Amino acid sequence: MYKIGVIGDKDSVMGFKALGLDVFYTSDEDVGKTVNMLAAQKYAIVFMTEDAVLAAKETVDKFKTSPFPAIIPIPNNQGTNGLGMEGIRQNVEKAIGADILFNNEE
Repeated sequence: MYKIGVIGDKDSVMGFKALGLDVFYTSDEDVGKTVNMLAAQKYAIVFMTEDAVLAAKETVDKFKTSPFPAIIPIPNNQGTNGLGMEGIRQNVEKAIGADILFNNEE
């Protein structure tokens, strides 16, 4: 059975524990190691705060073409920095050939 994990700072991801998800509190230096560990342990989905994704960009990019784990950026408790929406925009533009969602609006 596949598992779901959440990576980020304690204040941002603590609530996911109540939902029964596996939660990993990490510092910016350890995010990449944690992502690799979860991939090795057959996690299907890994939610990561946008700050954690930025801290481990190279590791996250390595898994973009892999079916597992699917890495999903989520905002932290301070709000979003737009990383998740930018990823959606890029994927839609790649698939369709045009920016149909935002029409280059900032």
